[in-house]
Amino acid sequence: MGLELQDQDSQTPLDEEEKEGLKIKSITTQKELDQFEQLNIEKAVEWTIHANLKPEKILTEKFIKDFHKRMYGDVWKWAGEFRKTDKNIGIHWSQIGVELKKLIDDTKYWIKNKTYSPEEIAIRFKHRIVSIYCFPNGNGRHSRMMADIIIESIFKKDIFSWHNSNMTSVDDTRKKYITALQAADDGNIKPLIKFSKT
Repeated sequence: MGLELQDQDSQTPLDEEEKEGLKIKSITTQKELDQFEQLNIEKAVEWTIHANLKPEKILTEKFIKDFHKRMYGDVWKWAGEFRKTDKNIGIHWSQIGVELKKLIDDTKYWIKNKTYSPEEIAIRFKHRIVSIYCFPNGNGRHSRMMADIIIESIFKKDIFSWHNSNMTSVDDTRKKYITALQAADDGNIKPLIKFSKT
């Protein structure tokens, strides 16, 4: 029996080839997939606690890919690899490497020049990387955890609360998150910063 994924509000569907990358063949429902992904993500969170992450290593393409693989590598064969197809959101897949390099360079500039507050730098990074949409799936959670790593390991501040939700279910919290993302798309980053801290 194949994997039956329901398209949730604002979640990007996987194409058939991406679904073939599922490592755990016993998974047949979205709920089971969410549970296995959450277990994998918890292992990645545990790793960040003990990894003693160096600021100069975090803002690299290698780290960004490796961290996605840590989050999803037990579940998906393509974890940590840039997508090779276009989606209903994100940039053209062939531009991912170029745009990610621009984001990394911009973020280093913001940090060096104190262009924004630490919270705003982390959230601007989160918003831009999720807009690029580097991977076939898991971009939202990956971008939130990257923001947490930036705020904690680069700025030595507490991680964001993100409403203490993984935001996989369609509820009020996810709706508020999507609204805040849309405001950031329109140039107003403040609602996303506020959301991240409440």
